[in-house]
Amino acid sequence: MSTPPARDTAAPTAKPAPLSVTLRINGQPRTLSVTPWTTLLDLLRNHLDLTGTKKGCDHGQCGACTVLIDGRRVLSCLTLAVMRDGAEITTIEGLAKGNELHPLQQAFIDHDAFQCGYCTPGQICSAAGLIAEGRATTKEEIRELMSGNICRCGAYPNIVGAIEQAMGGSR
Repeated sequence: MSTPPARDTAAPTAKPAPLSVTLRINGQPRTLSVTPWTTLLDLLRNHLDLTGTKKGCDHGQCGACTVLIDGRRVLSCLTLAVMRDGAEITTIEGLAKGNELHPLQQAFIDHDAFQCGYCTPGQICSAAGLIAEGRATTKEEIRELMSGNICRCGAYPNIVGAIEQAMGGSR
């Protein structure tokens, strides 16, 4: 009977080299050096101090980290930053124009569509993407297309009302 070969149990010593990624974030070009496994969420929050985008479940189940990538809503916790090299990223910080709130931000205030506010940036970014998609015309469609964004406070009727208001304003 032969002895199986010894396994190499030593930990790898070489770390992957950081990679350069260039993104246009809220209208500003940004080039950063990040590890290959850096998520877009961590790049925004930890490298650029854009803390409006929230880390909720970190598994793509709550929608708190939703941002717009090239105008489409995307969960930033499930997106590697290097995969989006050259993309246009819009976070909650990039929706307002100076001191003028985005119509969705104003609608969320008007409808008291937030309670603790933790999910609100992701809700608003997702709603901006939903409006741009142009697929929702009824409350039921808004609820269905926003179902990936969880509000632990249960402000759903107010959120739908806010989105309806913003949709009416954008028509």
